Amino acid sequence: QVEFVESGGGLVQPGGSLRLSCVASGRIMSIWAMGWYRQAPGKQRELVAIISGGITHYADSVKGRITISRDNAKNTVYLQMNSLKPEDTAVYYCYVNARTVVDDALKNYWGQGTQVTVSS
Repeated sequence: QVEFVESGGGLVQPGGSLRLSCVASGRIMSIWAMGWYRQAPGKQRELVAIISGGITHYADSVKGRITISRDNAKNTVYLQMNSLKPEDTAVYYCYVNARTVVDDALKNYWGQGTQVTVSS
């Protein structure tokens, strides 16, 4: 019902920057929230940042270094990551909370993930 195209991941040195992008498409009627989660090896998936109605929320570990933004017209969410640290290494998953043509209820949908590796 919802397809994702995620891009922007890769290998970066500590202190560097990356910008992740995610385009959501498919049988979407409306999107309530968009965001990013991440999962490091051996750890649970955790929230990085989320944006809904212009209001943003960040995990404490990324505040001041990461900025989330959204283009509603394009169903696209961005994650600008600066001052990256080795502990930011993880698979980053795009997230939307949306209603679709098939199901009117708000549901969570996840992208396939993009790898971010911070290493010298």
